[in-house]
Amino acid sequence: MTTTEEDTDATRALRALESSSSSVRLRAALAVGTTPDARLVDKLVERCAVEPEFYVREMLTWALTRHSSSTTVPKLVGELRSENPQARSQALHTLSKIGDRQAWPAITRALLTDADDEVARSAWRAAVVLVPEGEEPELAGVLVAQLGRGDRATQLSLSRALIALGELIMPTLRAAMTDLDPRVREHAIATKRLLRDPDAGFEFAIEEAKRIVALGGRSQEG
Repeated sequence: MTTTEEDTDATRALRALESSSSSVRLRAALAVGTTPDARLVDKLVERCAVEPEFYVREMLTWALTRHSSSTTVPKLVGELRSENPQARSQALHTLSKIGDRQAWPAITRALLTDADDEVARSAWRAAVVLVPEGEEPELAGVLVAQLGRGDRATQLSLSRALIALGELIMPTLRAAMTDLDPRVREHAIATKRLLRDPDAGFEFAIEEAKRIVALGGRSQEG
């Protein structure tokens, strides 16, 4: 392919990513990922911040993973400072898929405790993927401090992140099981149940934890 043809394809892809049709945007993201072009990384990152359709955002993320991390990671890290919550959450999501631990220093406590639940959930997922060996206990402490937060989906995301860290979460989790806030105690007990029995299901675990807290007790498991 000649340089002129490559330029034409890049221009066409840039236009398609801005199309009013979600199916056109989806095909454009697929095409860019299939034939990576570093010149389109900026547009992919920019589009992630504003794309309204979930399945198109997922394809944009996939397209970014197909490019060199040396190109994508710095641009995604830059998005973490955006005032736009979607820009932050999608950048974190994409960083978790790329899995380059050079991004770890950018996963700050501020992001892990972000007021926007979607941003925080994405930060939790990214953190457990990117955390360097030896820093897991400190991360567990930050995550456990979020127990009791948000709706069931948010709580499930946090439990999954904690469980991904393994048994090292137990000391901080046990402390949370005696917290003054019943929601924190319930969430801690449910998380421990899921760590011990991954097939239990979160709804069952949280309802069981509520019964334990209501009775003024605590989990009898390990």
